[in-house]
Amino acid sequence: MAEFSLEINGKSHTVEVDPDTPLLWVLRDHLKLVGTKYGCGIAQCGACTVHYNGSAVRSCQLPVSSVAESEITTIEGLSENGDHPVQKAWLEIDVPQCGYCQAGQIMSAAALLERNPNPSDTDIETAMNGNICRCGTYTRIKAAIKTAARSQTA
Repeated sequence: MAEFSLEINGKSHTVEVDPDTPLLWVLRDHLKLVGTKYGCGIAQCGACTVHYNGSAVRSCQLPVSSVAESEITTIEGLSENGDHPVQKAWLEIDVPQCGYCQAGQIMSAAALLERNPNPSDTDIETAMNGNICRCGTYTRIKAAIKTAARSQTA
């Protein structure tokens, strides 16, 4: 066990865990931030996506020892009132069906728009590749990302 100081959603947290503990389990089990979901456990589905220093990463395979002193943002920290442009577009386009993958989808989309405010279809497909939606809402996801992009530039 070791003690780690973490900056998550703009707040400082200290946890005592095994250094190899995946960030996902620190978030969910130790900090009770359960918006980030467990999907596959092998960083292939995207349900566990968070922002690590602004980049979308899979938290299920990211050891807590590698994120100390870094800025982590979860779906709970994306916006205070659920009014991030991507979250608003998700509701406007009615993206979710079951909703399980949506936190990871939203976090990947938000990271994309942060670095590329006007993405092409290819940019969206590349950035969202690996975020799996069992319900198949990919067309609505792409439409919501385009809507969010337009709202940010309006």
